[in-house]
Amino acid sequence: MSILNITTITLIAGLALLILGAEVLVRGAARLASALGVSPLIVGLTVVAYGTSSAELAACVRSAVVGQGSLAMGIVVGSNIFNVLFVLGIAALIIPLTVTKRVIRLDVPIMIAVSALLYLLGLDGTISRWDGLLLFAGVVAYTLFTVLGARREKSQSWLVTEVPAPSEIKQQSTQRYSVIRQIIFIVIGLAMLVLGSRWFVSGAVSLAESLGVS
Repeated sequence: MSILNITTITLIAGLALLILGAEVLVRGAARLASALGVSPLIVGLTVVAYGTSSAELAACVRSAVVGQGSLAMGIVVGSNIFNVLFVLGIAALIIPLTVTKRVIRLDVPIMIAVSALLYLLGLDGTISRWDGLLLFAGVVAYTLFTVLGARREKSQSWLVTEVPAPSEIKQQSTQRYSVIRQIIFIVIGLAMLVLGSRWFVSGAVSLAESLGVS
């Protein structure tokens, strides 16, 4: 079997894993949100968003370790541009997307502010360790704010409920099993995404090299 055939197989297999992994991840996350009584938006902003960025994280860390900082910056900036313009655009072409007030009032301004912060931090020509610490602290604060806000909304909804009946207790037990199952699906989906992205990138690079492209 020629190198070109192996490259093509790797490329196709990686793409298939990416598609299947994304399907498993999104389904598991949506069902997890339903089982926990949490808005799918919150799960999307945390579990799915961070999970789907795991491939970029691995690539950026490896790029930084081998001294290719410009590649890491290109991955992050290019991925964000692609997500907003292409991914969101294609999704909206398939079906109109509902935009909640939280997204408009909170999450989009934060995204714009973070992009502006990256611009300011990069004006001196480098993203230092202190800059990295500031960015990392920001994502930790945002995650805590999002999760605590979701828990607060859920606890407020429980205030109006009565003491659960035996049938409701059984239902809660089943719900806990469902939560565990959906978490397993999410982990499987993430693993497929990471493996698929590795195969896809490897195949794409080999194909580019065989065609004489940088």
